[in-house]
Amino acid sequence: MDIQIKRGLLDVCVLAAIRSEDSYGYKIVKDLQPFVEISESTLYPILRRLEENDMLTVRSAEHNGRLRKYYHITEAGRKRIADFTEEWKEIKAIYEFVTREDGTNDKK
Repeated sequence: MDIQIKRGLLDVCVLAAIRSEDSYGYKIVKDLQPFVEISESTLYPILRRLEENDMLTVRSAEHNGRLRKYYHITEAGRKRIADFTEEWKEIKAIYEFVTREDGTNDKK
């Protein structure tokens, strides 16, 4: 898969993983695991980028004597998810065009 496409998809997946409640890195990886393969080493740069783009905020809290970073989605992050769902309609149409079996350009 094209790296830029995958990068954009992973960003939206991470935002979706935290849209209903704040979460931390390890839990985000586990929540995404049934849907997409992502490692912690891939996740943390995504989280930093999303924070830099104001799509999430970070707070630290003590958990079992250690500091843990919790990520919270912002309105900009929610808007990115909404934008993605609109973009998906176009992506789906392109996919259907590319994978059609009869070879015609007729739209269904």
